[in-house]
Amino acid sequence: MKLEKEIVETAANISKSVIWLHGLGADGHDFVDLIPELQLPADMGIRFIFPHAPIRAVTLNNGYKMRAWYDLLSLERGKTAKEADVLTTVDWISELINKEVENGIAPNNIVLAGFSQGGVIALQTGLRYPQQLAGIIALSTYLPFAEKTLKQLTDAQRNIPIFAAHGINDNVIPLISWNTYVPELKQAGLSVEAHSYPMEHSLCPQEITDLSQWLQIALGNFS
Repeated sequence: MKLEKEIVETAANISKSVIWLHGLGADGHDFVDLIPELQLPADMGIRFIFPHAPIRAVTLNNGYKMRAWYDLLSLERGKTAKEADVLTTVDWISELINKEVENGIAPNNIVLAGFSQGGVIALQTGLRYPQQLAGIIALSTYLPFAEKTLKQLTDAQRNIPIFAAHGINDNVIPLISWNTYVPELKQAGLSVEAHSYPMEHSLCPQEITDLSQWLQIALGNFS
């Protein structure tokens, strides 16, 4: 599927990309205003890509149609979505990565980021993409089908650094989700920088500061 998207380039010469996925019911505009708040050096030359999820009926919301990366079936852990549905979207985001590679951006200069539902897709895509990416940013999210996903890791995927952040007072995706998937990632050999913050299902200033530092390191390790 060809996804509509917002694109923001921070310099004339682009050498790196960040593909950022919004949460359920939001759209690609949701995190555009975050770019200046990250206070990244202009010479990093980043292309930010904010795709819009397709509009679809969401079971948990009584079939109401909204932008969603997959059909949310339940908030009960282990029963949130169908794996095939999630993996269909993984293919869409992999196509976006492939397009950036075709445009001259090396896979190890590409970061996948996502919030909530978008974080699920960022994790599932980054942990399945056949080449090593620069990193994965997982914000206020969870990792469904973790055992199956982590069993298929190759060395390329196992070397991807991950920034995993969550709100202590999150009443949409409870902190137990973060407390569950972060140890699973670490046990699989992944390098995870994990943060929890006194916030709800959102972002906070300290998180943005930490994220900026992590992003500069993740994208600064490669030329």
